Amino acid sequence: MIRIVIAEDQRMLLGALASLLDLEEDMKVVGTASNGEDAVKLVHLHKPDIVIMDIEMPRKSGLDAAEALKGFGCKVMILTTFARTGYFERAVKAGAHGYLLKDSPSEELAGAIRSIMDGRRIYASELVDGAYGDENPLTERETEVLGLIADGKNTKEIAGQLYLTTGTVRNYISVILDKLGVSNRIEAITRFKDKGWFK
Repeated sequence: MIRIVIAEDQRMLLGALASLLDLEEDMKVVGTASNGEDAVKLVHLHKPDIVIMDIEMPRKSGLDAAEALKGFGCKVMILTTFARTGYFERAVKAGAHGYLLKDSPSEELAGAIRSIMDGRRIYASELVDGAYGDENPLTERETEVLGLIADGKNTKEIAGQLYLTTGTVRNYISVILDKLGVSNRIEAITRFKDKGWFK
């Protein structure tokens, strides 16, 4: 019997997933959580074979929870709506055995769980394709500048914080816009966020 913990902050979806998996003859849902913090506690309490987690949850994200469970002996599957390269890369680094998108057919979920229990890793193909050749094009300093822009800092404030001249900061901003293929700061932040590159 494959023992499962599910963490999902949308209660209706959480109930539906639990019911769906409980219908499988070889699976049993032993716990459900609506945030990453409770998911980690349930894994320690029930010692399931696998935990299925959403990413964006209150109190602790699915990725933070996966990192907290690394090496614990419980397999982790991420089930999310976010096909973001940065999220996927972080999940793989955290040791996630699976990363599926919520728009996958429901029968794929049970099959993926069985494959993971057999020792395979199951990742949504569009994420694997995107992860290779879709890396953050910004340098560490450019990423830092964009992070400060996202925090609402203006050019002068960024210059002061990073001990740069305002001219240098303006140069960084123009390089950032150019590398991301966008025309303004808002678009740059949105593009960077959508790719999951903000750590």
